[in-house]
Amino acid sequence: MEKIRVLVVDDSAFMRRIISEMILSQPDMEVAGTARDGAEGLEKAASLHPDVVTLDVEMPRMDGLTALSRLMEENPRPVVMVSSLTQANAEATVRALAMGAVDFVPKPSGAISLDMHRQREELLCKVRAAARVPRDRLLRFARGGPGRGRPHATLAGVTRAAADVPPAAGRKYPGGLTRVVVIGSSTGGPSALMEVVPRLSADFPAGLLLVQHMPAGFTRSLAQHLDQMSALPVREAAPGDVLCDGSCLVAPGGYHLILHRDATVSLDDGPPQHGVRPAVDVTLESVADTWGPGAVVAILTGMGFDGARGALKIKRSGGQVLAQDEASCVVYGMPRAVVEIGAADRVVPLGEIADTLSRLVAQPVCR
Repeated sequence: MEKIRVLVVDDSAFMRRIISEMILSQPDMEVAGTARDGAEGLEKAASLHPDVVTLDVEMPRMDGLTALSRLMEENPRPVVMVSSLTQANAEATVRALAMGAVDFVPKPSGAISLDMHRQREELLCKVRAAARVPRDRLLRFARGGPGRGRPHATLAGVTRAAADVPPAAGRKYPGGLTRVVVIGSSTGGPSALMEVVPRLSADFPAGLLLVQHMPAGFTRSLAQHLDQMSALPVREAAPGDVLCDGSCLVAPGGYHLILHRDATVSLDDGPPQHGVRPAVDVTLESVADTWGPGAVVAILTGMGFDGARGALKIKRSGGQVLAQDEASCVVYGMPRAVVEIGAADRVVPLGEIADTLSRLVAQPVCR
């Protein structure tokens, strides 16, 4: 069996050791090498040709963002960021995801996390997922994919034209909400969202809810990053927010997001579903109960099967469901579950999701 070769880059000797021990505990992985900062990491990536790089955010001499940018330009490799739970690191991590990092693992208690063992299974799962990322996806970022060198104003202008469709027919629901679009994602989701949301026009005739598997703090940074890229206003949801056409709310990490009949949202800190909170299923089930035929769902890349149950309920209530196709997914887990359960109306490449959503929300709601 060919092993996944991992390069571990972190300025802390303790963190390098504990991450290396996690990798060495797996029969399908090995440590290709370790590096103390981004500069050394680039040198070793060039000489060792690892399958995956784990990359710290905060390092002396050359930080993780600079190293990632150089790596994607010079020697593209799947990267899993390892980030402390601070607001500054959350912002840097979301930027890293926009620049081509496959995913991230939070350090639970700071730059030197003595309790890093708590993240063992998450780290190992994400390293395996990163090792399966198609090389052409990495090359897209190397050539200037999402978040790399595209002015926000230009991006918004181009996407408005692409999504320029007639206004939706039919009556508006309470709160100025015509339709509800829910996008659910996990591993690989942030960069996928950065390819979809900025391609929706400012007058998008629906309210948009995003449910991305992320811990608290990181979802706020994701919302801010998407807001800067997009014509639609995007922000992290708060209790009592009202969803309306042409707006986008992101489910905050640590809370399930529920949409009510009057278009207000509430946040629920009840038990995780499928081991995650926010869970896509919780949001979809609330939308199916109240909005039914006015709902459109897109399930994007991600591990597991969160979203399949809720997508089937949306379909049975008269809504429409898209699943991202396997070729464009980082991990074809959540979309596969939607397809296998029989909930998908369409299987769509990532690059066509925004235009497909725009066409669907332009259609009249049949009630």
